[in-house]
Amino acid sequence: MAITRGAKKAHRSSIRKRVFNLRRKDKVSKTIKSLKKLVASGNEKEAQMMMREVQSALDKAVKAKTLKKNTAARKKSRLSKLIKKL
Repeated sequence: MAITRGAKKAHRSSIRKRVFNLRRKDKVSKTIKSLKKLVASGNEKEAQMMMREVQSALDKAVKAKTLKKNTAARKKSRLSKLIKKL
């Protein structure tokens, strides 16, 4: 457990940041799952619309430093490759 005042404050802020980061990661994973469901069902138009949401969620996660830039780029690339197969 944190002992000094500064360490206690850092611990509080890390708990708060953790909540925001988990929320962003959940948003990304939920949008990716829904995109994969659309791809599996064969809805190309809806999948392309959902891809915009996925890209937006990934970009926001990168902007907030929740995900690394290359991780987001890799996910976008692989998902767009899935959509092109339709």
